[in-house]
Amino acid sequence: MAIYFDVKTKTFYLESKNLTYAFCVDQAGFLNHLYFGKRIAREELGFSVHSVDRGHGAYPPDFGRDHSLSIFLNECPTYGRSDYRESMLAFDFDGVRVGDLVYDGYTVYETKPLLSGMPSVRGGETLAVSLKDVLHGARVVLYYTVFEELPVILRHAEVVNESDEAFMLDRAYSFCLDFPDKNWETVTLHGAHLRERFMERTSLSHGVFSVDSKRGVSSAQMNPFMAIVRKNTDEETGEAYGFNLVYSGDFTFKAQIEQDDSLRVLGGLNDYDFSWLLKAGEKFVTPEAVMVYSENGLGDMSRSFHDLYRTYLINPRFVNASRPIVINNWEATYMNFDTQKLCEIVDSVRGTGIDTFVLDDGWFGARNTDKAGLGDWVVNEKKVDLKKVIDYTHKNGLKFGLWFEPEMVNKDSELYRAHPDWAIHADGLEPCLGRDQLVLDLTRDEVRQYVIDSVSAILNAYEIDYVKWDMNRPLTDNYSAWLKKQGKEFHHRYVLGLYQLCEALVNGFPSVFFEGCASGGCRFDPAMLYYFPQIWTSDDTDAYMRTFIQYGTSLCYPLSAHSCHVSVCPNHQCGRVTPFASRGHVAHLGATGYELDTAKMTQEELQEVKKQVEEYKAMEALVLHGDLYRLNDPAKENLFAEMLVSKDKTNAHLTVFRPFAVPNGPAIRVYPRGLKDDATYYIPELDLTRTGATLMRVGLLVCLNWEDFASATYRFIEK
Repeated sequence: MAIYFDVKTKTFYLESKNLTYAFCVDQAGFLNHLYFGKRIAREELGFSVHSVDRGHGAYPPDFGRDHSLSIFLNECPTYGRSDYRESMLAFDFDGVRVGDLVYDGYTVYETKPLLSGMPSVRGGETLAVSLKDVLHGARVVLYYTVFEELPVILRHAEVVNESDEAFMLDRAYSFCLDFPDKNWETVTLHGAHLRERFMERTSLSHGVFSVDSKRGVSSAQMNPFMAIVRKNTDEETGEAYGFNLVYSGDFTFKAQIEQDDSLRVLGGLNDYDFSWLLKAGEKFVTPEAVMVYSENGLGDMSRSFHDLYRTYLINPRFVNASRPIVINNWEATYMNFDTQKLCEIVDSVRGTGIDTFVLDDGWFGARNTDKAGLGDWVVNEKKVDLKKVIDYTHKNGLKFGLWFEPEMVNKDSELYRAHPDWAIHADGLEPCLGRDQLVLDLTRDEVRQYVIDSVSAILNAYEIDYVKWDMNRPLTDNYSAWLKKQGKEFHHRYVLGLYQLCEALVNGFPSVFFEGCASGGCRFDPAMLYYFPQIWTSDDTDAYMRTFIQYGTSLCYPLSAHSCHVSVCPNHQCGRVTPFASRGHVAHLGATGYELDTAKMTQEELQEVKKQVEEYKAMEALVLHGDLYRLNDPAKENLFAEMLVSKDKTNAHLTVFRPFAVPNGPAIRVYPRGLKDDATYYIPELDLTRTGATLMRVGLLVCLNWEDFASATYRFIEK
């Protein structure tokens, strides 16, 4: 058992090997949070509850002045009953904004119930605590899933209308967690297209700190991740709590320090321009929140996220399988290609170890520029003989992949001319364009069915092994005529429609490997990982910028989920020139591939590709299953270093990348992590044998070529 209920104290204890999460039912039926952190004894914790009359407040009936809800740590706070802090839920009962949720029993499940209509983490023992608003007929069920071996709690909520009248849900967050002190900082992942998920640390002050997306996608601008850490927390030491939302649309995380110096952290669906009509008998489910605790810094927090997602989220069919080593034609040809050119690329990679050729944008409809053709998923036979290319690819021992952007439409397309109303728009207004395209209204059944049918027709007609699913603009003009006055439901309904597409296409073609993409990393979130074993991490393939992007992404997402390609120089995004070897070393810290014209490469260069592929294959098991140790942060110093260590600690791989050569500069010393102290390791590149303790404490002197953006790799093999 990992979930216990003490009948006498009405306290719930959720326990894993190294974790305790505890809360109780107080005298008025509210859920009082008690503790979340390192494993403690299952003792009575009421002594830790602080109550005091702070003045100029309010308190529920039958409470005293020292029992205002604004001073209690609350598992599910609502506004209007004396808690003035941010609430987890907000109701509108025909104009009445006040709810009164009180405890109404619990259930323990051996296996976590599935979330209706949304992806979620697979789980075992789960606690469901029921709260009831008797006056208005609203029931809220709070779900908690615990894992025996991981310091992780999953949370989400269901809101059920058990009355005869409809009511509105104006806020539907997935969790609330209160801490008794304010001595925390936040860690978030901000960015933009081409520079996604840069780590940022912020000191908290009184008031509300928030991060969010209002773009209809989880976004490059702010990832659905936030951690709170002690001021002394670093990679190896100090407490950290990480929060990640299994959701692909608008989200928010908030951290609020109140008058008593307590901290409230909560998050879920963004309530900006959101409300949901809940009719009699209907149920609303919030996305799942992942909560990870670490007492040993950000590194342990990340490794817990990685283990959780590899074991319980990513599709079991693919999570442990070798990933496709791709040659993608996009930066080689863009949309300017024909059958012969594509076959030349296939010819050129024969014998290099590259095993998958992916035909990117431009093979369908009138798609010769990005201004036309989207939505017309019919092969442009005047441009390319797709069957010939596929057969030629397979004949040469490679798998074949194809690019789609199922959610989009161009005005210059047969689909738009036939169904202009299928694009998201508000009547009377010309909709905003993004990348010269519009977004299909996935809230509509007939639109989703068209996408499913048209994409399925291609996948059924041709022997496709791999699909790259792209999405190249955010949402605007948020309206659908069928919703009428329920327009604030639109963004969430769009995401639910997206998940229905994924269920039909990804799960409908189980032998096809699907990679996610949204202008690169604009929709890199756990919900997408549920469907796509890996995601194109960024459209920026510059090795230097990728060290920042991949470093931040690894904060909660495993390296096996990072799609990382070697591209041509000068780089197409920033014009930077980096050594070919360095591009490979950085790309190997994820599912690797190539994004250049191999048909123009010399035999010597192709031999270098072969060598890189061999190096990657030798370390692929570490990318798929290993523990990541971030050693040097390129945002803080002129050095990037990461180490992958096998679970049994018998082998490891160290990558070092120095951006800028410094004349007469300091020696580069890197301190390995994750090895066994008493084991002896051989490093072939240095012909050096030492114990793990010595290597980790003395460090390695790294010798790099005398050039900018130089890199080196080292293997550690237990003797």
